[in-house]
Amino acid sequence: MNNRRTFYAMVSLLALCGVLVAVLRHLETGIPFTPGQERSVWLVEARVDFVATGGPVTASLSLPEVLPGFELYDEQAASPGYGFSIVTERGDRRAEWTKREASGAQSLYYTAQFVEAETVEQPTPEPLRESHPAYWDEAQELAAEQVIARVRETSSDAQSFTRELIKRLNTPTPGQNTALLKSDETDQPALLMMLLDRAGIASRSVMGLYLEDARRRQSLTPMVEIHTGQRWLLFNPATGESGVPPHLLLWHRGGVSLLDVTGGRSSHVSFSMIRQTVPAEQLSLAHNGSTLFSKLGLHLLPIEEQSMFKLLMLLPLGAVVVVFMRVIIGLQTAGTFMPILISLAFLQTSLLPGLISFVAVVSIGLTLRGYLSRLNLLLVARIATLIVLVIFLISAMSIIGYHLGYSTGMTITFFPMIIIAWTIERMSILWEEEGPRDVVMQGGGSLAVAVIAYLLMQSTLLKHLSFNFPELNLVLLALILAMGQYTGYKLSELRRFRAMINQ
Repeated sequence: MNNRRTFYAMVSLLALCGVLVAVLRHLETGIPFTPGQERSVWLVEARVDFVATGGPVTASLSLPEVLPGFELYDEQAASPGYGFSIVTERGDRRAEWTKREASGAQSLYYTAQFVEAETVEQPTPEPLRESHPAYWDEAQELAAEQVIARVRETSSDAQSFTRELIKRLNTPTPGQNTALLKSDETDQPALLMMLLDRAGIASRSVMGLYLEDARRRQSLTPMVEIHTGQRWLLFNPATGESGVPPHLLLWHRGGVSLLDVTGGRSSHVSFSMIRQTVPAEQLSLAHNGSTLFSKLGLHLLPIEEQSMFKLLMLLPLGAVVVVFMRVIIGLQTAGTFMPILISLAFLQTSLLPGLISFVAVVSIGLTLRGYLSRLNLLLVARIATLIVLVIFLISAMSIIGYHLGYSTGMTITFFPMIIIAWTIERMSILWEEEGPRDVVMQGGGSLAVAVIAYLLMQSTLLKHLSFNFPELNLVLLALILAMGQYTGYKLSELRRFRAMINQ
């Protein structure tokens, strides 16, 4: 009796500590308990990787300056052993890292906070024209003139000329002149700017970054800006769309280089980003304050780790659902953790495509597993074979989905391959020992639990609380411990004892 009282006292203390710490964090940092009360703040991290050759190193990265739709809130660098400064060279704002001596693989980080803001486009005077030289022979010169002449006939100003020119360059069946120009120039934005120069339209290259929550290792998208006579106008050379689309951050402008590295080789830059749901006026305190909560918060981690923890902090919620459905409801599942992993996969694929993909892969896998059982393979070899077959199955479904026009077919690769292979193996053994009824019961139960967990994980409120108040997971832990002591009848067992109750 005393042991039970001690247990429940411990469970209550865990829940109380979780709630109390969350309240203190809210009071100290100003982070609200409900989303939607704060401005959107994007944390963007640029990572520069290169191999130093053993001598002095200077790395220079172009930084954004004029940001339509965004305001630069704060910026900092994290590169131990390197000197860092922000310099301006010929009107280009750049981050510069320096070190007296370095060798081997190097990684430099630049992190900036951007706040979404409404900006009014200001008219700009006639710009200084950038030079985009074209080294064409006589046939290419003639082809360029004819292409420009044809486009000019179907346009009325610089904007419509650029739009019609992009259409002509992107047509699936280009004419002889267009094909000749494209065969010599593989970089379409560069070819577009060469033709715009010939037509007397000022243009400049632009590199944009599409902002998507919890994305890593992203690259910049090349675009082109033209001057209409009053202002600069952005064009996407791949689609012909004009204007700055939502959540596009214009990172780099002009003909200067994006990244320069002296004293190193094999250099490249990648971007990670995450969208925060905290008040913009309190974000600086949460990141750079000297309080205990600021130092222990997840916001101090690099962007890639934050993106990972944004998903990991949802796992306790899925664990609560699994324990409740198995212990209280009595629903059978194929394993304890598989429904949680499936629900995480649904977060990447969305619910309906994820369900269809999972059922299809497991069904085909069971058929192939039936054939493998005739080969009398060892367990390790059989599971390894299933993993390879599952990869081929998902690849085939992705290709088929792409050709059918379903972009969601490309995202099913987020499924945990090994878990699916082991699930197929386990269900196959269950089929042989217990029959198809138990396979359907456990498989259906796993999908039901995964769907319920997915619906909870999709909640904006729960996402906000799990990431910004990770101590609330102590409350979930208390719930799991409390349900772990339940020894009564499960709800699914009431049907078995209905006759006894009636008597």
